[in-house]
Formats: sequence, structure tokens, C-alpha cells
Amino acid sequence: MARTGFIQNELDVKLLVLYIMARTAGPITFLQLLDVALCDAGVDYFSLTQAVGHLVETGHLEQEGELYAITEKGRRNSEICESSLPYSVRMHCDENLVKLNDVLRRAALVQTGLVPNGDGTCTVRLYLADDSGPLMELKVLYPSQKQGQALTARFQEEPEALYHKIMALLGEQAGDEKEEHP
Repeated sequence: MARTGFIQNELDVKLLVLYIMARTAGPITFLQLLDVALCDAGVDYFSLTQAVGHLVETGHLEQEGELYAITEKGRRNSEICESSLPYSVRMHCDENLVKLNDVLRRAALVQTGLVPNGDGTCTVRLYLADDSGPLMELKVLYPSQKQGQALTARFQEEPEALYHKIMALLGEQAGDEKEEHP
């Protein structure tokens, strides 16, 4: 049975994977890779699984837990062979990569953590950075894990709002002190 799409064989799928991985803003999961790679009718879950497994075995990709990253060997081979991929496939991938890289960059700038304590409470960690570096790291003791999870979810939605409120509150107090002590 003839394949449809521009991606016709296993080598094409491997080149596509290397092309994508060379352009991600960081390590990605297989499902994130699949999301980007489904830009051509010749790519399916099983061919992608096989290609990724082989690229890990040959040292073109490395896997740590559920995350995949490209190696220097993979990056070199991607640069050499990327022109073998049809232009339309590369353009579709690039469109999908913009969305994925935005998500990856956001995840690097906004992080949360939750550590359960022995007494049923938990310690919640909230972290916010921008392109120049960390802006805020806050650790808060919360009465329960459920409440801590709710806090991390709210922080993930609008971390900048919390940061600005904290800075405004601290700025108000500093302004009040200056007025009292001329």
C-alpha cells in the first residue's frame, strides 16, 4: 500500500524528528513530538515510535524519563540533511513549533512545586522568572495538599498578577515608612 503525504519511509520520519528536535526550546515528551510531527499524512504514531526508538539507540536523541532531547550528533545530522525534507513539511512543522516553544518557554519561566509534610500540611513553591533571570521564589506552608494544589493552579494561570500585587504591597509599606521617618 502506497503512503500518502511527502514523508514516504523510515528515513524521512527520522529526518523529520531530527528537524523538529533541533528546533525545540527544550526537551519534550513523545506526545509533544507527535503533535508537531503530525504535519504530514505520511507520519503516524507507530512509525514515529519506531523512528524515535532508533534515534535514541544510535545516539541522535537522548531520553531522560519521559523527555527527549537532541544530541550534538543529532543536531549535526539534522543540519546536513534538513534540506531533504520537503519545504511544505518544514513550514508546517515550523508553525507547530512556534506554539510548542511558547509553551516550553512559559513552563521554564513559571514553575510550581508541592512537597507534602508529615503533619498533613504541604510546602508550596512558586517561581517566576523573565528573560533576564528569576523575579520571585516564594515558599508557603499550606494546611492541606488539596489547598496547595489549588494555589499552584491559580499561580500557573496568572503568575504576573500575584507578583505585581506582592510588589505593590511591599512598595506601599516602604513608602509609608519613608513618610514617618523624614
